[in-house]
Amino acid sequence: MIQNIVDRWWEKSSHELKKGALIFAFIPHVDQVPMTLIPKGSKEADQHHKALLMVKPLKIKDYQLDNNLPVAAMALDEREVWSAYRAQKRPCLVLRTESTSPIMLIAPYYDVDKEKHGYNPHLIERIRHAEYPQFLLDRLPASSKESILRFDQIQPVSVQYYACEHSGYTLSDEAIELILDDWLQWLFYGQLPSDSLLLDYQREILSIYS
Repeated sequence: MIQNIVDRWWEKSSHELKKGALIFAFIPHVDQVPMTLIPKGSKEADQHHKALLMVKPLKIKDYQLDNNLPVAAMALDEREVWSAYRAQKRPCLVLRTESTSPIMLIAPYYDVDKEKHGYNPHLIERIRHAEYPQFLLDRLPASSKESILRFDQIQPVSVQYYACEHSGYTLSDEAIELILDDWLQWLFYGQLPSDSLLLDYQREILSIYS
């Protein structure tokens, strides 16, 4: 595995939300049709913390905005809608934190064994050989099972305590240099630095399996 080319991959750390931190957060399933929640009123006129809701698919081309909602606690600004997604608590890797806003960019991990449809074993082997910039095969701390880090699902997550939970682990500095610098350069620019350890790994794999 790619983790073997550095001396130490994961290490215990403080609960600081920083680049390389391993956290847990609820991540929406991106391959779904989102739903919208439309308040239709309240059973009791003086109770504003409860509402009767209609749930329907949120389709951008045929949705009509209606912000004259009958529930005060669910008021919206112009052009806003209530949306609902199925989500799952997943381990995530922090890629970047922002000093100007309370968000961070993360990439989620998907358990190879537990996913509903599973992954093709041939695809897993190619991911293990670092053939795709959007996928990285990893083994999380205190786990014997493999997970796929999905760079194709990079997304923002709030840094508020109710939105995420720190695992107590972070990538080592050596791993951060390999993953969050070289790998992301490969993902966004299509090539690796000429002195990258990842290039050496790919050449070694090619020499073994070609």
